[in-house]
Amino acid sequence: MTTMAQETRPGTVPEPTPASGTRTGEIRRHELATFLRSRRERITPEQVDLPRGRRRRTPGLRREEVAQLSAVGVTWYTWLEQARDIQVSEQVLDALARALLLDPSERAHLFQLAGAVDPTPAAQCPVITPALRRILTQLEPVPACIQNSRYDILAYNRTYGRLMMRDLDAVPPADRNCVLLAYTNAEWRESIVLRDETTRLMAAKLRASMAGHLGEPAWKTLLKRLRAESAEFRENWDRYEVAAALGKTKQFLNPYVGLVTVDHTDLWLAPDLGARMVTYPPKDEESRERLEKLHAIALRAEAEAGAEAAEAVADRLGACPCEEAEVADRPGAGLRAAAQAR
Repeated sequence: MTTMAQETRPGTVPEPTPASGTRTGEIRRHELATFLRSRRERITPEQVDLPRGRRRRTPGLRREEVAQLSAVGVTWYTWLEQARDIQVSEQVLDALARALLLDPSERAHLFQLAGAVDPTPAAQCPVITPALRRILTQLEPVPACIQNSRYDILAYNRTYGRLMMRDLDAVPPADRNCVLLAYTNAEWRESIVLRDETTRLMAAKLRASMAGHLGEPAWKTLLKRLRAESAEFRENWDRYEVAAALGKTKQFLNPYVGLVTVDHTDLWLAPDLGARMVTYPPKDEESRERLEKLHAIALRAEAEAGAEAAEAVADRLGACPCEEAEVADRPGAGLRAAAQAR
């Protein structure tokens, strides 16, 4: 596979590497070329802080501007739009997705057309439907989340977001991985009562799960990061232990309500043991009461955050009455303003 360094070395033009000699590969390359061109042409220079200039005839961005924004060689990017028979690294595709301001669906489409796997742990998962999000909410105060086979946390309800730490929302999406948090996040680690046993078991579970994904970029990225950031993980990983994903009783020392004992239960959402809904129903009456209290804390924090956002919007609009009148007439303006204030 071609590296970023090979694709962007100044003053050189790398030889194209055949990507596929099949008819399907040819169709895919032309679709990729058309898609890149359409995304490039819809972006104005102003959107990416580039000068428009006086003689611009190209709709949207020029090819060399996309190459500049993504740190990819102009020749290499031109070959992509010409549907040349070449392979492109995941790093380059990631850079192009960011340069072209692709949304999650467009990003997934880009990687699919290029025949590559998105290495970003937080890549959008199509299994997270609105119905599943409603189920997560309706399960409260029982903590619940949806994870993939790599233990990325794809969605979660408010109680789960405060079970192992004060606020999971504060963790960047790319870091919301149960194994990574258990080995590298101090607050998450402090909540685990039987930490040594739990982290060793998680490494064994990850190894068992990884057997069906050997060589996939996202898995390799996660493993590389874990080995680099945690000596404890390296030690446990090198034991070569494997364990099945089974439910069990767990205990967490919650920063808000104290000790909580729950039953870990996996509800599989697909036949291949990939995505699953993880639930933590209380083991005893005391834990049930503490989870209810934790849910109330989460609701109160959410309400306070909403009030602060609304107050910030009001303060900002109050400085200009004419702007307030104009914005108030726009459909959905309040929601957009509150979102921007967060």
